[in-house]
Amino acid sequence: MSGPAVPAIPAVPVVPAMEAAVRVMRDEGVDVAFGCPGAANLPLYRALRDVGGIEHLIVRHEAAAAHMADGWARTNGRVGVALATSGPGATNLVTGLYTAFADSVPMLCVTGQAVTAKLHQEAFQAVDIVGMVRPVTKWAVQVREAAQVPWVFREAFRVAREGRPGPVLIDIPVDVARRTIRYDATADAPLPLRAAPPHPAAVEAALDLLLRARRPLVLAGGGVILSGASAVLRELVEQLGVPFQVTLMGKGAIEDDHELNMGTTGIQTSQRYANASFLEADFVLAVGARFGDRHTGADTAVYRGDRTFVHVDVEPTQLGRVIEPDLGVVADARLFLAALLEAARRRGARPELAAWRARCRELKLTLLRREDFDDVPVKAPRVYKELNEAFGEDTHVVTAIGLYQIWGGQHHKAHRPRHYQVCGQAGPLGWEVPAAIGVKKALEGMGRGGTEVVGVVGDYGFQYTVEELAVAAQYDIPFVLVMLNNEYLGLIRQASVGYGMNYQVDLHYDETGTDHVAIMRAYGCSGRRVTHPAEIRPALEWARKQAAATSRPVLVEIMIEREANTPHGTDIDAVREFEPPL
Repeated sequence: MSGPAVPAIPAVPVVPAMEAAVRVMRDEGVDVAFGCPGAANLPLYRALRDVGGIEHLIVRHEAAAAHMADGWARTNGRVGVALATSGPGATNLVTGLYTAFADSVPMLCVTGQAVTAKLHQEAFQAVDIVGMVRPVTKWAVQVREAAQVPWVFREAFRVAREGRPGPVLIDIPVDVARRTIRYDATADAPLPLRAAPPHPAAVEAALDLLLRARRPLVLAGGGVILSGASAVLRELVEQLGVPFQVTLMGKGAIEDDHELNMGTTGIQTSQRYANASFLEADFVLAVGARFGDRHTGADTAVYRGDRTFVHVDVEPTQLGRVIEPDLGVVADARLFLAALLEAARRRGARPELAAWRARCRELKLTLLRREDFDDVPVKAPRVYKELNEAFGEDTHVVTAIGLYQIWGGQHHKAHRPRHYQVCGQAGPLGWEVPAAIGVKKALEGMGRGGTEVVGVVGDYGFQYTVEELAVAAQYDIPFVLVMLNNEYLGLIRQASVGYGMNYQVDLHYDETGTDHVAIMRAYGCSGRRVTHPAEIRPALEWARKQAAATSRPVLVEIMIEREANTPHGTDIDAVREFEPPL
């Protein structure tokens, strides 16, 4: 006599290991990847084709793949993905990894690798990419067992997003990538992220210090934007009536024109009124800020002064690294600001700051820099005046490194979080064109494909990744490029003055040097050169219409004053103005 039938245990599906990797990426919110196929990562590309659901853009250089993934991630807050083959394909990612690491951008780079048995024999294009990138990643790992692929990918997404975001790298030998594994996607899910709430006593202590201050400032760093804390920051400063500032990476957390926004303190990307108000402040609540040296100055004695500092950061090792705080708090920026706001409301606390707010308003109205120049050649601040007036508040701006980054930090208005994208710490030349592609693809994925993207570039850095215009043309990705062309390595020319030289920084040749408009045409794009300030606005309007009509990048090249200098200084109380202030 037989018993009841035992139901059969369903077999776990056997799938190619790389198909599991693609399914994990898709489940983690990846809808586009940027990269270049090679012999060592073809199994992954086959899985991308077979599984579907992830668009792929083929880049012309792997560094650009990382910068595209970076721009994508900065825009939507998800983990950007860049793919490269072994050897030089992998090593070309290093600058992009460093850029994302320095600016806390969540990113996953997946590299192909030579077969496992040949890694110790100096095989063709076999390089220890894991060892190479450890200093510029949160985690780098080589997968030796195919069965670990789904779990390594899940852990990579967790690490990239948790705490202070950053890049990770997974290296996969091609023999491992070719294997099959048992994997059931329906039984798999993203790993949970650990929150970092503030200790309640620390919140109360921070509020006590703020309420005692006579001239307090809140300093919002990039961590405020990364944690999605902009709305609660606005509630807090408006509830308490406390003036606030942003760092360069925090630009756009709250609009520049907000009545309590006192700009950005610093020795380069700063406003005169910002430095003045900071120097008069007696208390600083810094949230999600690293105290970078271009913000504080090299010698922090002036910046530190006699002010009371409260420093809040999700990364414990940031506390005391540059400025020793009177109170350090390890917490997520949004959770801390929400707790501080709740505590202030519970106490009914609102400090008497009318005189301080009036003083801040006075500084913001009087300590300005001129922008309405009619000079020929064009003076750079005039370009930003035209950009601010021509483009709406929802425009996404991308800019990188050089004098134009400094002018941009000083003059370009930002209105919303994740709308002003700047590679603030690493400062790689050539970041803008690939980053703009990533930003535009992220906006498409968010249902905002019609949103305008503007990349502000220099003439030298533009040529570092000019080949990526082909990517934008191939995939119909429109954006406006605005070039400030001084035919110089402008920032290095200005720095060279201190050495008494002007050596190997001049890019001028023939009549006007490189014909950037012709370069745009060579890639199937279009451009226009501007030499007079009155031509800037019509050229910008033309570029907007042209980009929309052609679905390709359009360049407005503005020939600016060749040896113009940006306001610079060694300390925030000693910034030299090269133009007469208003």
